Amino acid sequence: MKITVLGLGRIGLPTSLLLASNGNQVVGVDIDQKKIKCLSEGKMPFFEPGLEDLFLSAKLSFKPSLNVEESDAFLIAVPTPLDCTTYSARLSYVKDAANMLFPFLRRGNAVILESTVPPKTTAEIVRPILEKSGLKAGRDFYLAHCPERAIPGKTIQEMIHNDRIIGGINQESAELAKRIYSTFVKGEMFLTDLTTAEFVKLMENIYRDVNIALVNELAQLAEELGVNVWEAIDLANRHPRVHLHKPGPGVGGYCIPIDSWFIIQNIPNDRILSMARRINDFMPNYILFKAKRMLNGIRNPRITVFGVAYKGNVDDSRESPATKLIRLAENDKFEVRVYDPVVKEYCYPLSDLREAVENSDLIILITDHDAFMDVDPGKVAPLMRNRNLMDTRNLLDHQRWRDAGFNVYVLGVGRDEDV
Repeated sequence: MKITVLGLGRIGLPTSLLLASNGNQVVGVDIDQKKIKCLSEGKMPFFEPGLEDLFLSAKLSFKPSLNVEESDAFLIAVPTPLDCTTYSARLSYVKDAANMLFPFLRRGNAVILESTVPPKTTAEIVRPILEKSGLKAGRDFYLAHCPERAIPGKTIQEMIHNDRIIGGINQESAELAKRIYSTFVKGEMFLTDLTTAEFVKLMENIYRDVNIALVNELAQLAEELGVNVWEAIDLANRHPRVHLHKPGPGVGGYCIPIDSWFIIQNIPNDRILSMARRINDFMPNYILFKAKRMLNGIRNPRITVFGVAYKGNVDDSRESPATKLIRLAENDKFEVRVYDPVVKEYCYPLSDLREAVENSDLIILITDHDAFMDVDPGKVAPLMRNRNLMDTRNLLDHQRWRDAGFNVYVLGVGRDEDV
């Protein structure tokens, strides 16, 4: 098939290349001229393990372009960010993509929306735009929603092996979408209707958001009770029907901190979901509160943030809790320096390790990059003005840091020796 993919981001580009490397001719469309130029020169616009190799295997069947072309199928994989004024989904990119492709829509074509959207978006927003072509969805062309299920760092592997949920405006639409994805998906594919598929995607991320909020609240309670929450979680998870997540400095990324709002915007009397959002959004404030206690009496404090990616070992800093922590700290007149050996571009200046810790009063580890475990506290200690460490991910060898003279605080650990 000839397939046009609209949106060449962290989901759209790997999807395009997987389709192209498995027997399809793919046109990858994006409005970002720099991205199209980068791909035309054989360069990747972002890092993802295996992406360069996949590009090499797909390049003869993949064409980056600024323009939509007539195709057998169209796949929309554009961002759906949160409107921070209304706390609802900003669907402008989805609408723009639908408006770009409808003039090229022909009888028998398939249109698949992958973007994460509020329920009924495909049927009530995308469908009317596509039908400006004069064709009717479910009669003249096929319409489906297949939300992505992949995580940065393992995107390609998970796109191939994870199960997929495919919703169609009718059974024929779902079946055709399944045939398209079956060119590279090895996981099971389950067929349903459009709105259920949209709802399932949101449920998956909301489950994680609420679970993380639960353990973040338990971590704060553990500190008050003198309990090590990490040990408690490990013991509780030995129950066959318990699966507690890990606490941390907040929730980041392009899905979990956003998707709850896509449901909440349609629920007038929500309780649990918005409460979970508030708990997770408050965690950077809680971390700064603890930092102030550690630095009490120090004039003009300087802190060093270890890690600004929203999760370990990826270069993606979207919605990272580190960003909020830095802004809060600067508002309180802290001097902040940032060290992240994985992230290459960020909204604040990035320093090398020596520059970041020199004359610092406190290191706050936000992201659980493996590289931080290789940092030698014995070499860091002489550079610090005051030797304090906050580990919000329980990542480091804390005794090793104590042996180097550091006062160590671990999120969720309330025992005297760890406070």
